[in-house]
Amino acid sequence: MAQPERDSDPASATWPARCAPGARDLDELDARICRCRACPRLVEWREESARTKRRAFADQEYWARPVPGFGPPDAALAVVGLAPAAHGGNRTGRMFTGDPSGDFLYAALYAVGLAGRPTSTHRGDGLELHGVRVTAPVHCAPPANRPTPGERDTCRPWLVRELTLLRPGLRSAVVLGGFGWQAVLPALDAAGWRVPRPRPVFAHGARTRLPAADGGPPLELFGCYHVSRRNTFTKRLTPEMLRTVLRGAAEAAGLPVSGAD
Repeated sequence: MAQPERDSDPASATWPARCAPGARDLDELDARICRCRACPRLVEWREESARTKRRAFADQEYWARPVPGFGPPDAALAVVGLAPAAHGGNRTGRMFTGDPSGDFLYAALYAVGLAGRPTSTHRGDGLELHGVRVTAPVHCAPPANRPTPGERDTCRPWLVRELTLLRPGLRSAVVLGGFGWQAVLPALDAAGWRVPRPRPVFAHGARTRLPAADGGPPLELFGCYHVSRRNTFTKRLTPEMLRTVLRGAAEAAGLPVSGAD
């Protein structure tokens, strides 16, 4: 006799595929994500990072679990990254929180009116997002910030279910980086939007419209360079460039925006 879902093993490679579809809302989905141990390499790395710590965070207790998405359940705009950072989201338990990449992203979201404050330091710091949900195709911190294709695919059911639950109100998405772009396209297809063939190519400033498979509202998909330190330090991605993409995506989603470059 098959084991009930609640008794299934979070360390099984099939845990995400078995448990994600049954989540009735984002709170339930997030709780299931946080229990996941499906990728042994990622589990080892996230927990090892929490044991060794960075000197600056030596007195802090690390989250050291998968990091769920962050933002309201009725978000009209999704921002999709890569994966949590070992000493950022893996430490704080919130996407893009506690590291320079998060500082760069949330400052831009605040500048265009999509966040209530320009900084994101820890869970409980009072940050609220306005019409935006921030997530990633991989929920655990990977070594060298490089998840494998297998880890991406194992984690995909979580993203598919998150996008499915957001779908009634979701009107646009900003994808940060080529890895995220490749990961999100099949997830969007599985969540109810039609991805054209050949698939749209990633580029900074890329924009493509995905029709809904059921004839509902389409999704406007935007590409943006990732907010990694390498990109921001070398000025490959500037604050103005990021704000421009976010402002365009917010306007496509029908969200009010503020400021101008």
